[in-house]
Parts: sequence; C-alpha cells; structure tokens
Amino acid sequence: MKAFLFLAVIGLAAFFIACQSHQNSPIQSAKADTISPIIQPVFITDTVAHDTDDPAIWINPADPAQSLIIGTDKDQDGGLYVFDLQGKLQKDKSVTGLKRPDNVDIEYGLMLEGKPTDIAVTTERFTHKLRIYSVPDMKPIDNGGIEVFVGETGENVRDLMGIALYKNKSGKIYAIVGRKSGPTNGTYLWQYALEDNGKGQVKASLVRKFGKYSGLKEIEAIAVDDQLGYVYYSDEGKGVRKYYADPEKGDEELALFATNGFTEDHEGISIYQLTDSTGYILVSDQGANSFQLFPREGTAGKPHGHPLLRKVTVKASHSDGSEVVSVPLNAQFRNGLFVVMSDDKTFHLYRWEDIAGGYLKATK
Repeated sequence: MKAFLFLAVIGLAAFFIACQSHQNSPIQSAKADTISPIIQPVFITDTVAHDTDDPAIWINPADPAQSLIIGTDKDQDGGLYVFDLQGKLQKDKSVTGLKRPDNVDIEYGLMLEGKPTDIAVTTERFTHKLRIYSVPDMKPIDNGGIEVFVGETGENVRDLMGIALYKNKSGKIYAIVGRKSGPTNGTYLWQYALEDNGKGQVKASLVRKFGKYSGLKEIEAIAVDDQLGYVYYSDEGKGVRKYYADPEKGDEELALFATNGFTEDHEGISIYQLTDSTGYILVSDQGANSFQLFPREGTAGKPHGHPLLRKVTVKASHSDGSEVVSVPLNAQFRNGLFVVMSDDKTFHLYRWEDIAGGYLKATK
C-alpha cells in the first residue's frame, strides 16, 4: 500500500491546492470516542473475478481527472484490475493470470534506460516474486518477476503479502516487503533497492532486514510516508509499528500505537497529507467495518506519539487494504480520494470530506 501521495503532480493539481484554505493544525475537534454514521461511497467499482484485497492510486501528472485505481484480485488465478475514478474497469490495462497477488503499491519516476518510469509493484504469493509494471500502460518490466526472501525456510516464510515503496530525497526507490509468517527476532520485513538492470528491466538488491513481530497473527499492511521518511506496518494482533524508511537511519522502533480498541485484525494503512508535515494515518479495523485515524505529525513535543483522533464506519465490508491521496482529482474528489477494499469483490471510493466529517480538516 502507498502511504504517501504524489506531491509534485504538476500545475493543475498545484493550482487547485493553492486555491484551498491552508491551515496550520489538522485537528479541529478530536473526539476519539465518536463513531460516525455509516459513510456511503461515491462510487463502487466493477467486480473482480475472485477476491479484492488491496488498492493503489496512480495520479496522472498531465490530468489528475484521468488518474487510475489499481487493485489486486487475490486468487491463484488472480490479477491487477485497473479502474477509472468512477470505478469502471479498464480491461485493456488490467493484468490477469497472476498467482495470488496480495498487495500493490505505486511509485513515481524509477529511472529505466535514462527515462523516469512510474511503477506498480505487487506481491505474487505463490511464486515468491515481486511483479512490476510500468504505469499507466501496465506493461511488465520485471523480466518475469523478482524472487524475494531467498534462502528463507519454514512454513509460509516466503509467501508474500505486504508491499510498500519508498522514494528517498535523492530519488532512490526501495521496496519493503512482508510475508505470511516470519521470525520474531526483528527481521520480519526485508527491504530491496530497485534499479535498472542495464536493459530497461527492474532488478532488486537486498539492503536490510528489520521489523519486530509479536508472533500473534501476521503482518500484511505496510505504508510509507515518503515526505517524512517513515514506514508503518500492522502487526495484526498487536498494533501499528513505526520505523525509519531509510536503511541508513537504523532499525530502531520509533513507535507502537493503535494497540487498543480493534475488534479483529489491524489491517490496511494509508496516509492523508494536509501539509508537508501534518495529516492523518488511517488504519482499518477489519471486523468493525471502520477506520481509526491518528495524527501523522504526532503530538506537541512527541513526533512519534499517535493518539486516536476519530473512528469512522464505512459501507465497505470487512475492509483489508486501503489507499488515500489528498491531491484534488476532479469534481467528485476535490479534496482527495479514499479507496477501500470490500469483501464483495469490489473497491469503494470515498470523498475525503465525508471521512473527515466535522471533526477533522477536510481541506488543505
């Protein structure tokens, strides 16, 4: 899951953002015990063949209204399904025949043959490979797939699940990958540098192993905040863990939050940006059909303190993966788009202002 939106979208998006009111604090009235009425989506996507799991959003730099939603169909004969902003399936771009793709994420500007290329990366569980596609044409650029967790042995320890992409300030792109099961010695996640193999295809080099794991359930949802340089992941039976995304900054755990008040699993994580440093972290409470929201910037004097701000209940059922962007896209999504997986083979598209309600800021 991509935690952070594409900020340098170009003039059109920048113009809309500049025209909106700009405020200093993201919190208007924090009522952590308030659960909203059920929020209805603006659109529901066409159905996939088997089982939706995780979405990503690609922002079109030339025309944000032509942005795309890419979602996984989690099955042994699964795929990546591509939708427009009304939830209509784009058959010519969708990819089928994948071996249980689980999560998907997007990053912008990977240099291939000297040209910046936007990429979508999904985890193919049954082959233990990353599958990588150029966006928006959805052409494979992985030379048949990239094996990860090579050398690991044991049940489910190479069965891929979560994926988040991180682009550092110098433009280097990494994939942070999770799996169905793994060790409790602080090496559950593996991080790979993605680069051109010299032939216009992507190669991956392992740069670190990190991440605590409680051993209670599993780790799937991973999200990265490119701007602030943090990675978050759901230790499903425990809470949300926070680390530096840059391997050069070490493997210290910076926070463990969202440890209480979840009815089932901690699932999808997504990040809504208000300013360069403020916004919200949204975490799916799967069994309650709801999301819990936490301050992206932490609290005064405690940048790694993330108290609960608000709970919202959505129409989507038993939601696993989610994604959010705050770039204005079109008339329906002037303050951004929140996409949520539902267990009826669809993804639900929500306006940010409906998620924010009267409790959180709905505009930049």
